[in-house]
Parts: sequence; C-alpha cells; structure tokens
Amino acid sequence: QVQLVESGGGLVQAGGSLRLSCTASGRTFSSYAMGWFRQAPGKEREFVATISRSGDSTSYTVSVKGRFTISRDNAENTVSLQMNSLKPEDTAVYYCAAKASLLGSSRPIAYDYWGQGTQVTVSS
Repeated sequence: QVQLVESGGGLVQAGGSLRLSCTASGRTFSSYAMGWFRQAPGKEREFVATISRSGDSTSYTVSVKGRFTISRDNAENTVSLQMNSLKPEDTAVYYCAAKASLLGSSRPIAYDYWGQGTQVTVSS
C-alpha cells in the first residue's frame, strides 16, 4: 500500500513558475514508476509526465515539453514537478500516481495508487 500526498499548488500569473511535490508513504517508493496527471473542469484526466523507478527515464506530453521537469528523490520518497512558463491552459487539478513497474505510462488506468490532487490556477 502506498499513500501519496501532493503539495505546492496555488495561483500564479501566466509566465510564472510553481513546483509541485508528492510525498509517498512506505518503504518501497523506489519500486514504483511515478507519474503526474492533470484534470481541468469538464475534461478527462490527462497525462503530464512520468519518471522511471530509478529516475533515469522521463517522458512528457507535448504541450509541457521544455517547460516542465519531473524529478524524484528515492531517499526522501518524493517526486516533483517543476513547472515554468505557465499558461492559463495549464490550470487544472494535478495528481501524482504510482505504478508498480520499472517504467511509467501515459495511461491513467496503468497506475496503482493516486494522490488527492492539488489545484494549480494560472491567471492571464
């Protein structure tokens, strides 16, 4: 069992930055690939970024490439999402998720555990 808690969301102006963090409980964090997803009102949950168990492989959705960076610290049981050059269309609830495998996935159904989400609002 893994419990995930996100933090770091908030209100920011377009062009600004935020850093989201996700802290996992348990001693097996390094056994999980991790992912970040987001869901805007009235829309389906969508993939943002994923990182492998060891942290040496990452993947991003096209719309955030070059602006967002996913990273993890297995000693601290955390995964982070650094978001720069934020746009109003990045506004959503952001979720972290854990997948019991070497590599992550862009499909939400592939993940085993989810956090409760943190709101990110980007004003124009």
